[in-house]
Amino acid sequence: MNLTDALVIKNLTKKYPKVEALKGLDLTLSKGQICGLLGPNGSGKSTLLKSVVGLIKPDNGSIEIFGKSPSRHTKAMIAFVPEIDSLYRWMTIDQTIKFISSFYDDWEVERERELLDFMRLERDKKVSSLSKGMRARLKLILALARTAPLILLDEPFSGIDPASRDRIVEGIIRQFKSEDQTMIISTHSLGDTEQLFDSVIFLDEGIISLQGNAEDLRLQHGKSINDLFKEVFA
Repeated sequence: MNLTDALVIKNLTKKYPKVEALKGLDLTLSKGQICGLLGPNGSGKSTLLKSVVGLIKPDNGSIEIFGKSPSRHTKAMIAFVPEIDSLYRWMTIDQTIKFISSFYDDWEVERERELLDFMRLERDKKVSSLSKGMRARLKLILALARTAPLILLDEPFSGIDPASRDRIVEGIIRQFKSEDQTMIISTHSLGDTEQLFDSVIFLDEGIISLQGNAEDLRLQHGKSINDLFKEVFA
């Protein structure tokens, strides 16, 4: 484990009854970067992120988060936004924020206020009245209002309107603290979001088919990450 590593994964495997989601995966992610975890649906992205969080127990292999195995301590170091919408629809935005923030010691009220303003969300609005894009903005606030050193976003752009996608991208750019934080964003739809990524990992049926510094890959292949994605997963 290098002191500059946020995440080290070795020989990670996970089998479900009808599919092998992760096939001996090895991965090292340095601190202070935003990494794009790219691949089509069913490639193993969510299984990988949930294994890091500790929501799924792998069959084999090891995970180190800032040099520590997954535990209650490492869970407190991770801000995880799942793809599945688990917000309570009967709550208002303000009630949701108060409820979630009560679980974390690293919640920053000032960042919460800045994000609410930037995301154009009103505290008195009920979650049930929000569009999918608005709920996606709220979920991002629940992660970025914390100072957690590792942030995991699972498909934050899936199925949302372009305006919300642009707001989320800009919100990440404004709030991400590279000196203190590391982020993994799982997605199968790139578009204009590739500007976020310092590095990328292409995950295909539980195996890393390509990875590296985003700019180096653009220069090496002479195309955007979006075009490279289309080529790899054609």
